[in-house]
Amino acid sequence: MTGLGALVRLALRRDRLLLTAWVVGLVGITLATASGMSELYGTVESRRQLAATAGSNPAFLAMLGPLHDADTIGGVLTWRWGVFAGLLVGLMSAFLVTRHTRAEEETGRLELIGSTVVGRHAPLTAALVTALVANLLVGGLIAVGLIGLGEGVGGSAALGAALASVGLAFAGVGAVAAQLPESARTANALAGAVLGLSYVLRAVGDAAGEHGPTWLTWCSPLGWVELTRPFAEERWWVPLLSLGSAVALAGLAALLVTRRDSGGGLLPARLGPARAPRSLGGAFGLAWRLQRGVLLGWALGLFALGAVYGAVARGVEEMLEANPALRQVIEGMGGSGGLVDVYLASILGIIALFSAVYAVQATLRPRAEEVGLRAEPVLATPVSRVAWVGGHAGIAVVGAVVVLAAAGLGAGLVHGLRVGDVGGQVVRLVGAALAHAPAVWVVAGLALTVFALVPKLTSATWAVLVVFLVLGQLGPLLRLDQWAMDLSPFTHVPKAPGAEVAAGPLLWLVLVAAALVAVGLVGFRRRDVG
Repeated sequence: MTGLGALVRLALRRDRLLLTAWVVGLVGITLATASGMSELYGTVESRRQLAATAGSNPAFLAMLGPLHDADTIGGVLTWRWGVFAGLLVGLMSAFLVTRHTRAEEETGRLELIGSTVVGRHAPLTAALVTALVANLLVGGLIAVGLIGLGEGVGGSAALGAALASVGLAFAGVGAVAAQLPESARTANALAGAVLGLSYVLRAVGDAAGEHGPTWLTWCSPLGWVELTRPFAEERWWVPLLSLGSAVALAGLAALLVTRRDSGGGLLPARLGPARAPRSLGGAFGLAWRLQRGVLLGWALGLFALGAVYGAVARGVEEMLEANPALRQVIEGMGGSGGLVDVYLASILGIIALFSAVYAVQATLRPRAEEVGLRAEPVLATPVSRVAWVGGHAGIAVVGAVVVLAAAGLGAGLVHGLRVGDVGGQVVRLVGAALAHAPAVWVVAGLALTVFALVPKLTSATWAVLVVFLVLGQLGPLLRLDQWAMDLSPFTHVPKAPGAEVAAGPLLWLVLVAAALVAVGLVGFRRRDVG
């Protein structure tokens, strides 16, 4: 552990702006959501009506989890925001650890630091301590802020503890992932896959009902947030599951550090064939070779997520049968099918945000190649800069269509089987999912522009994506002005299925995406590589 204190100070110094943005953003969104809840559901009767309709319905259980306490604003806040807050805290923690471990090894900086008086375990421990500081700030400030808004001390502290402990669990996931591959990008992908699997397990377990595999929720760290039951007879022992997982994963990572060479991974890169195929003779072929595995993983993952959401779509109709008053309102709006379409449009909006994560990851692959000093040898050949970057951008554009179609196919197949109309539902939901493609392309174009003009700020693209998530999921609840909502490209996508798909907004999104891509290609031609 020699040099641990200096490495912690260095990590906090380097990430002072990034960590401040994460902490302020997560705490601010949570408290703003609580304030919005108090205005929208200001009476106990309105909150209990919400619990009777959406809080126990399979469709909404898959999206948000169960509503354990409808008598307090804090209980409704935990239901509406707890899962998404845990998801964001997990992303922050996992990526923070890989940034200060595997990314430092990949660039060679950690080898230079290791040649000084620094212990073998000090860099990994420093990354985990930095994640600990960030999560304690998030959890503690959320608890203090909710108490300041008048919520119960026990429930506020339980919610803060649940989020902080889940963040530490995913910091442990990031620490183990950093030991396996040789690149930070692959380590982030592994940690993200675990996070995505946790979300799916929670969704399946929550929507299963009393006679289904509800135990799956206990297998998901994201499920532990809701199982802590903040504001509803708190289970203080549940966060200990997260803390125990964090300690076990950190110990495993510390053991794995001693079993590999610095700069290497436990899963070494395989040697390629002696002769390259013809497809590698061009920039697009190289981009496809580098990104095909990631695209396949995302397509399979979103297919499974779409199938999970499609399986519980009929639960919306069951909610109408249990609430005659709500049934009359929906029938006045166009029948029971209208509510099912509203649900399907909502889940496709969430899936579109996941697709945007893939698009940003694929678009920023050239940055990883540049930092890893693999771009210059390629560009030293007759391959042009535009062709090299354009190949990766093309994969991102086409890949976004593929992963959206896969999600729509999964939802359409399962929902179609349940309603007896597989062909019709597949066509409807695949088309509705593809309607989000122009918005995803805008996000990819924005990432390309940032990479081309200010490459040191490429990580800011992820912050922009988080802003789009908040605008889409919490904008109406926070009663934001329409101009603020319009900042997100997903706001302009027609809410299909159920709504008429107008060509105008989609065409404008395509034009904006094309303009951003053009700016990115021109900008990369004019700047130095590296």
